[in-house]
Amino acid sequence: MALILPLRGFTPAIGHDCFLAPNASIIGDVVMGDECSIWFNTVLRGDVNSIRIGNRVNIQDGSVLHTLYQKSTIEIGDDVSIGHNVTIHGAKIHDLALIGMGAIVMDDAVVGKGALVAAGSVVLSRTVIGENELWGGAPAKFIKMLEPEKAAEMNVKIARNYLMYSRWYDPSCITD
Repeated sequence: MALILPLRGFTPAIGHDCFLAPNASIIGDVVMGDECSIWFNTVLRGDVNSIRIGNRVNIQDGSVLHTLYQKSTIEIGDDVSIGHNVTIHGAKIHDLALIGMGAIVMDDAVVGKGALVAAGSVVLSRTVIGENELWGGAPAKFIKMLEPEKAAEMNVKIARNYLMYSRWYDPSCITD
């Protein structure tokens, strides 16, 4: 069973029909929507500030989400995919975005609707990635515009696939 740890008067709120891997850690001021999946060795550490997650978000294995005390928060929209071993530190990720494996997204960065951050990228603090933009590198730079319909289709498909994958696991890992 996932570690769901109340802290500083905040108890994580988990939506309906969410998959929580047995060794995921969800701590403090975390509010999660419905049909999300939080995968193995993932840490959502809402100890120093808030983490807000929309519906149908998948946060894949080994990812860490954290914030700055009294400064930054995390907001993640709907149908977002966060790849394996991603670090998000106090950023805002809009609907239908995809954050590639091993990427780092720093404080006060904004990833626009339908945007894609390439695997291994480092999005520096206060960077603003626009809607349907592809960014990559370290530090991350604009690469090209994505076709909005194709980006949305791809990101919804990935989000739905992760929902399907989560159903393969023990039903006791899925919230009511």
